[in-house]
Amino acid sequence: MYIKKIILAIAILGLIGAGIFSYYIYNSIFTSNIKMEDSEKVVYIPTGATFQSVLDTLDPYIKDKESFRLVAEKKGYASKVRPGRYTIEKGMNNNDLVNRLRVGNNPIKVIFNNQERLEDLAGRISQQIEADSIELLKAFKNPDFLAENDLDQNTALGMYIPNQYEFYWNTSAEEFQQRMKKEYDRFWTTEKLEKAEQIGLTPSEVITIASIVQKETAKVDERPRVAGVYMNRFKNGWKLDADPTVIYAIKRKTQNFDTIIKRVLYKDLKIDSPYNTYKYSTLPPGPIWMPDISSINAVLNYEDHDYFYFVANVENFGYHKFAKNLAQHNRNKQEYVRWINKQGIRR
Repeated sequence: MYIKKIILAIAILGLIGAGIFSYYIYNSIFTSNIKMEDSEKVVYIPTGATFQSVLDTLDPYIKDKESFRLVAEKKGYASKVRPGRYTIEKGMNNNDLVNRLRVGNNPIKVIFNNQERLEDLAGRISQQIEADSIELLKAFKNPDFLAENDLDQNTALGMYIPNQYEFYWNTSAEEFQQRMKKEYDRFWTTEKLEKAEQIGLTPSEVITIASIVQKETAKVDERPRVAGVYMNRFKNGWKLDADPTVIYAIKRKTQNFDTIIKRVLYKDLKIDSPYNTYKYSTLPPGPIWMPDISSINAVLNYEDHDYFYFVANVENFGYHKFAKNLAQHNRNKQEYVRWINKQGIRR
């Protein structure tokens, strides 16, 4: 009888222990383990991260690291950490969190436009994906890649069509570059290629002129007209005489790309640079800026007119006054010179 009571007591204790253990396991898996005031947080797990570094990253946001560790080990995540950008949400339990980290590498939107150099583009992209600016710039300037794609360091910027794209955060520099080449090829449809051929330009030359148009006017509706001026000059064998190319030539010569020049002086027009379109009749070696798609389309669909000159319109800021001959242009220019002198702008 005494033995039976002992066996019964052991059984009861076992059931209680199993219940407690089951309750602990249940709580470890299904009870919220997130501590944060915001509804969600974004965390980054870098390439090559260990499970311990994941724990360190999550430490500010989880209540009980040991329960998370238990679930992560049981579900096999601890030995198979995956890099990426992850969103964790308030109220998530360990099971939800581990599942998110196992398969939920969220795609992100990468946006870039109006970069002046490959260095600037590398810096912009490195703020959005895991690859750092040094890795990106090295890929952008890779001589083998450039040669394979009929590019050089002057024209390479034109391969990156500004837009919004989806990437995974842990995209490498080379993967980013290869994707951008595919997007470039996709952008240059048969229709666009035919238009470029019809106006006597290669895609690279279209982008170079578009970069000048982009710098000349911020008004999208005016860009086809400005493009028409440059195409009139180009088709008639004139020098482009574009102030933005002179400013870019100065920046390249001084290697100071933070230089702000509001007024181009006559002495600037003498700078010896292939980018100085007042000195050389050929197109610049490459784009002086990353043009928007609207500027590229403005060149491909430039306005057919007889204008050869334009100057800033001081009566309608942002826009320009256009002229068909030099006499008319000089009258327009005098208005602008009087205005800029009145503003005290000397440089």
